[in-house]
Amino acid sequence: MRETGTGAVIRVAAVDLGASSGRVVVGHGSGDGFTLRETHRFGNQPRLVGDVLRWDARALFAGILDGLRAADEQAGPLDAVCVDGWAVDYGLLDGDGALISDPASYRDPRSGRPFAAVTGTPGGVAGIDAARLYAATGIAVHSFNTVFQLMAERDSTQLRAARHALLVPDLMSYWLSGQLGTELTNASTTGMLDTRTMTWATAVTDALGVPAGLFPRLRTPGELAGPMTRQVAADLGLGGPPLVVIGPSHDTAAAVAGVPAADDAFAFVCTGTWALAGVELAAPVINQAARDAGFTNEAGIDGTIRFLRNVTGFWLLQECVRQWQAEGSHIDLNELTGAASEVPGLRALVDVQDPGFAAPDGMTQRIIRACEHTSGVPLASAAEVLRCILDSMAVAIRHAVRDAVRVTGHQVRVVANPLFCQLVADACGLPVVAGPTEAASWGNVLVQARSLGVIGGSLPELRSVTRRSVDLVTYTPAGQETAWARADDIVLAGRAG
Repeated sequence: MRETGTGAVIRVAAVDLGASSGRVVVGHGSGDGFTLRETHRFGNQPRLVGDVLRWDARALFAGILDGLRAADEQAGPLDAVCVDGWAVDYGLLDGDGALISDPASYRDPRSGRPFAAVTGTPGGVAGIDAARLYAATGIAVHSFNTVFQLMAERDSTQLRAARHALLVPDLMSYWLSGQLGTELTNASTTGMLDTRTMTWATAVTDALGVPAGLFPRLRTPGELAGPMTRQVAADLGLGGPPLVVIGPSHDTAAAVAGVPAADDAFAFVCTGTWALAGVELAAPVINQAARDAGFTNEAGIDGTIRFLRNVTGFWLLQECVRQWQAEGSHIDLNELTGAASEVPGLRALVDVQDPGFAAPDGMTQRIIRACEHTSGVPLASAAEVLRCILDSMAVAIRHAVRDAVRVTGHQVRVVANPLFCQLVADACGLPVVAGPTEAASWGNVLVQARSLGVIGGSLPELRSVTRRSVDLVTYTPAGQETAWARADDIVLAGRAG
């Protein structure tokens, strides 16, 4: 391990796991600035095991190891490594620390029954209904939340044999370091944590029969798990074991940590399989207005709260592309995006929040049918389908940002978002700052640098490094409020119908 401290130059690996792919990125630099370089990318798809849709945890870890090996070969010895990823899914470990079964995917329907029992039954379950669950945790009540996944397997042999539960990024960090823990930003997504106190909401979990005690102690972003295990370091052929840093393990928390904001008057939009849109607050907002508007209070770094709404993101496009390719079409996304830009905008719209878009397979037909219902517009080409998806996502983001301002009173002057920026600027009527495209990796790298003492301690200092390191582009609204207001009417009328 090289000597670190303020002004030192370090080399760290950010592991970013997504619901469709994973990547390993090397960050190299100092407090004056960083450069990021991707060294490895690998696929990630759930598959049916028996009757449950599960992630291949060992394949994920193998992809991480391949990426760390490539990082060492391409960039040189690493000082540290940190894992972030998606939320809510977990693996169960037995008393020897062995994985009992692969983590189930949040898209598996098994959690639908307990979700319906809590949200659709008078009195809920053991007196816990959707309103009480939200009041206890501040987390929007979705069927994929960890609490419902655990309820779905209360009587399973796997859960009876389990001694620990680890959220997916924590599982990968455990395999790297040998140390158990539950990182706070991801723990807050489970629907089991009181985001006012950042402790488990045991009154709720006990009533629902959910064993919150399976999760190891809570860890805050920036803690050190310790050095990589000797066995993993030897398997990778590393000269010495890098430190394993516990960063903001929820990928959205990592992305927001690296937002190149100069002050707190910003909204964020993190786009991927999901689009997460909201504002950063000093404390959670847990009231009826927030619940009615579908907002969730998730932990950020340094005691902040990510007050956000989950918006269906590029999942729609990913599924359409998968279908088109399976049908034998060659899809070049750059060409398709260029063709979509020539399609008239804001005429073909769907409600991307419609639960009918949640499941895989047959996505193109579902979008075409929904567009006919909502807009009365037939979609005849892939470019028209893509334009419909992009415009509809922008409308949903517009609603989320405006509702966040309305519910919290938090003033917003700028939106931070690296993708389809002009559409979002026009939709929100606010300037959009396009920062780094791999935003989660930036936040991951900068939190590692701070943990090693290379950059200053405050969140504004952290974000100033992003501003110094990245070429920022600002997109200004084109003044099309009337057209976007008409788009609101189309989507909201379709939702009501």
